[in-house]
Amino acid sequence: MKVDIYTDGAARGNPEGPGGYGAVIQYRDPRGILHEKELSAGYKRTTNNRMELMAVIAALEALNRPCEVELYSDSAYVVKAFNEGWLANWIARDWKRGKNDPVKNRDLWERLLAAAKPHRIHFNWVKGHAGHPLNERCDRLATAAADGDNLSEDPGAQM
Repeated sequence: MKVDIYTDGAARGNPEGPGGYGAVIQYRDPRGILHEKELSAGYKRTTNNRMELMAVIAALEALNRPCEVELYSDSAYVVKAFNEGWLANWIARDWKRGKNDPVKNRDLWERLLAAAKPHRIHFNWVKGHAGHPLNERCDRLATAAADGDNLSEDPGAQM
């Protein structure tokens, strides 16, 4: 099955404030009918990068079978980690980067790798806040979640 996923994350007062993510999953059934699912959630204290990662994780975890995925994100952090080999290097260096500094958000990177494993994914970068309708929709979902009242704890956030 072919699936398009659009994601975005948001944080207010990054890195000290509330944040949220939004994702839109689209696919066509065998009759050609378009189906969509929206996902979003908010957290009390988090970072923008963690919310960008959570958007991708939530969308991939929502898939119930192996898929061919076109994933669109305005996060260079997420897209470059896959497309430029950052993740492979971090893993090869025992989750260290640069001058032997630990990789931030390792908990979410590991969760993302597990969620991605059954799928074939092509990561695409889109410019944020540039009028792309589905990116803008994800941004609205993410900011509404960050501004909402039903915020969860982000157990991996290190503030």
